Amino acid sequence: MATPFATPRARALGFGLRTCREAKNLGVRQLARKIGVHAQELSNWEYGKRIPKVEQVALLLGFLVVEPGERARLLDLARTAHETSWLTSSKNQVYVQYEREASELFGWEPVLVPGLLQTPAYARRVLGDLGVSGDELEKLLLLRQVRRDLLSGPRATFLHVVIGEAVLRPPFIEPSVMVEQLRFMLGLMRRRNVSAQVFRGSSSYQPGLSGPFVILDFPQLPPIVFLEQYQATGYLYAEDQVADYKAAAKNLAALALSEQDSCALIREVIAELGGPDE
Repeated sequence: MATPFATPRARALGFGLRTCREAKNLGVRQLARKIGVHAQELSNWEYGKRIPKVEQVALLLGFLVVEPGERARLLDLARTAHETSWLTSSKNQVYVQYEREASELFGWEPVLVPGLLQTPAYARRVLGDLGVSGDELEKLLLLRQVRRDLLSGPRATFLHVVIGEAVLRPPFIEPSVMVEQLRFMLGLMRRRNVSAQVFRGSSSYQPGLSGPFVILDFPQLPPIVFLEQYQATGYLYAEDQVADYKAAAKNLAALALSEQDSCALIREVIAELGGPDE
């Protein structure tokens, strides 16, 4: 059986190793010489293209004097890096790295505005309902703003989202907050690299009814599917699993309103909520 290539855990390990190296202001060549490996080999580890031995990771972390908690996390990733799927209780640290490295994102969200499209007021309301408060809330709001930077600039990531019609009329968001949110979405949809469609429903079962998902495509690495649940997140990597989700994404996009009709519907909802004309 061939060695798995750039599995979710291998990439997360690579992100962590790169962060530890950069924290010590060391270049790839410098660190490679110190631990006795080729610079290209170390680079492959950091991008998840190759999986280092646990002993090699321990040597690297020892040289960099990585704190015990992070050391334990990275060694655990090294031991399990060959596994193709990954269920974890954490999201932000790893997912944001995946998002940053991706060239294209497809997201299906039946209930909530996708994170990259959320206004601070909308995000504050949703996160507050989930029990997040204080410094942690402010940290997550800042993270959302930083994440959105990947949608701008000369190397902007292409984002295609399909949202359920329920996203436009949530009973738990005040009309004034929702009007601001929908106007913000319309503004982002004017960008060439941001596409959004509204899915109004279907007479037959659709895979999207099973819950939200994100497909992340990368320039030189295989795609990954991200699944988010209430207390856990999952990453799928196997070729047949990714193919199934890509087929589901294509089906949802085909059944959803066109982007032009989606914009028209969003404007109708803004009017329903009492928002002024543009």
